[in-house]
Amino acid sequence: MVFFYKVNKRLPDYLKNEILRIKTKKNISETSQIIREKELNTVCSSSRCPNLNLCFSNKTATFLLLGDKCTRRCPFCNIGYIKENPCVDLLEPQKVAYAVKSLNLKHTVITMVTRDDIEDGGADIIVKTVKRIKKDTNCKIIEVLTSDFNGNEKYIMDVVDSGIDIFGHNIETVERLYETNRPSGSYRRSLNILKTVKEKRPHIITKSGIMVGLGENDGEVFETIDDLINTGIDFITIGQYLRPSLQNVEVQRFVPLKKFIEYKDYAKKGGIKNVFSAPLVRSSFGAEKLFKHSL
Repeated sequence: MVFFYKVNKRLPDYLKNEILRIKTKKNISETSQIIREKELNTVCSSSRCPNLNLCFSNKTATFLLLGDKCTRRCPFCNIGYIKENPCVDLLEPQKVAYAVKSLNLKHTVITMVTRDDIEDGGADIIVKTVKRIKKDTNCKIIEVLTSDFNGNEKYIMDVVDSGIDIFGHNIETVERLYETNRPSGSYRRSLNILKTVKEKRPHIITKSGIMVGLGENDGEVFETIDDLINTGIDFITIGQYLRPSLQNVEVQRFVPLKKFIEYKDYAKKGGIKNVFSAPLVRSSFGAEKLFKHSL
């Protein structure tokens, strides 16, 4: 992950040391081979996640469905942009199930690119993938991290009712920064999605993630946590934004380690079951561990 040092020249020592430690992780070839064999995408690779070596060495990966190009252009994200993509791999459910079985995953995380060019936003592929995993593997827990489906409740609930255990949808940043950093999204729409899922299916665990370092202040982070608490959410992840390339928005601040502890304590006091809050935490980072901690 050399790009982090080239792009983030002000990277604090604690972050440099942690990224170097993860980079030295080996034994990632088996996971990589299975993913290449079935021509699958992972958010680990597409988003240039700093935790890739750590997760792959532990034979885990977050599967990225519906291609590796997104129909939205968020300036913080490294996933490629395309206005429309006629390609949908109808064999993706079988391929992902094969990978889950080969890696003997007991907790599988599935995410997706946003596909505004498809009528259902890609919900059908997500549903079929979940059902195929349940049919073909011994996976115990299935977690999805979805787009907002433009707020279409039917497609959202189709995914929720497919047999998942955890429904994730990221708020990503504070409301003030949506116009510049998530221009095609809606802060209130995302909150409403999480609230609707919890109200309609209270047995489903709900989860969301926040990035810090995009220009927000601490007060806005606490306000965002409050908004998430009001949706009835179960899990929150909070991590430091790291600029994946020169084409992405710059880091505005590196949040001190003690602040991540403050964020966690605040969320826990507000009633959140479990919180992962640390610089290199990402949406699906330690997903199985986070789930087990809630039991």
